[in-house]
Amino acid sequence: MSKSEPTGSGGGWKPGAGNDGSGYKPVLGLSDTAEGPAPAADWREWAGKGVPGTVFDQPEPTELIDLTVIVPARNEEDCLAACLQSLVGQSEEIFELGRDWELIVVDDDSADRTAEIARGFAGVTLMEAAKLEPGQLGRVWTGKANAVWTAARKARGRWLLFTDADTVHEPGSLRRAMHEAERHKAGMLSYSPRQMVSGFAQRTLMPLVFCELALAYPPAKVSDPAQRIAAANGQFLLVEREAYRKLGGHPSVAGKVLDDVELAFMAKRRRVGLRFRYADDAVAARMYRTTGAMIEGWTKNLKLLFDNALTLAVWRAIDFLLLFGLPILAYVFWNAQLYGHRLQWLGAGWILALLWLRTLFRFYARVAKSNFPFVDCAVSPLGLPLFVALLYRSWFQHRILKRVSWKGREYRE
Repeated sequence: MSKSEPTGSGGGWKPGAGNDGSGYKPVLGLSDTAEGPAPAADWREWAGKGVPGTVFDQPEPTELIDLTVIVPARNEEDCLAACLQSLVGQSEEIFELGRDWELIVVDDDSADRTAEIARGFAGVTLMEAAKLEPGQLGRVWTGKANAVWTAARKARGRWLLFTDADTVHEPGSLRRAMHEAERHKAGMLSYSPRQMVSGFAQRTLMPLVFCELALAYPPAKVSDPAQRIAAANGQFLLVEREAYRKLGGHPSVAGKVLDDVELAFMAKRRRVGLRFRYADDAVAARMYRTTGAMIEGWTKNLKLLFDNALTLAVWRAIDFLLLFGLPILAYVFWNAQLYGHRLQWLGAGWILALLWLRTLFRFYARVAKSNFPFVDCAVSPLGLPLFVALLYRSWFQHRILKRVSWKGREYRE
């Protein structure tokens, strides 16, 4: 296993440094397979079987650099500049863009100024997503998987970072992430970013979604090799080159709407080392710019993230009824004078009030796990009807219609 060593100009930390001829030693070896017999001497005989055209068929660069950052972008003129500024700004003497790492933006058939914005940043490489055969997009490949694979095939980095155009990265976060992955011997490191929201719908809904995600995919369990649970966030997905080989690259999840989560499950099964955590110290993201985009996005994702989407919708509907119904009933009972039994009705009102306080405490204890600000968590009960509706809508489109849409494209199951 490699360890971080002070190398390079200025004595700074250089990721992936080792003692072989190239100065590169992978975090993990190809011999630590978790399934079946030990791999053959030539990894082409075992890795990525049944996945035509994967990274295993690509020639290796003459010389590897530390990192390749890949940003797929489709109609992202509103947010791409901020993302690239936060990335380009991390170039420094001991970690220079173009020498030690590269930054690739993949224009996924954008109809706006996305490509123009990318060209405006020195050191950024702009690619166009590979053209697919008729009928492949939405069935064999998702647009995002095809876009990132276009760049991954030409990546020169020992580490590959897949990150979305709606992210903003903290200074120094790229080098720290590689250091963290090596320190924990993780072939895959994923961060859940701090979410930036605006508008009433986002402020009330997003804490509800993210608290359920935190409960369904606890980072400690996700990062535990002994636990079968797995998760990753495609807004920040760092994968070591050899681990990416072992997983078969993005062709192995080409048609999956949630390719990040699928890769995480593969990382767990093949034991490449998975680490996942909330990382407000490293990256922030604004997932949706409009309410319409938020509705479309969560319709696409919720059923895939929660197998029990309908059951979850029922429970959250019950939460809404209790949170808003119990105080009304308590008030009615406090003022009831039926049949002259005022004290009895008063006591029943207080019982309902205590039940409401218990429900309120339980609800906010859950929402607090979302890592959203206090005010957003406080108003989140008002988002319950929308959350219930989106859970049902996602279930209906996945299970009944068997199709979802995103950014002008339709994906069929």
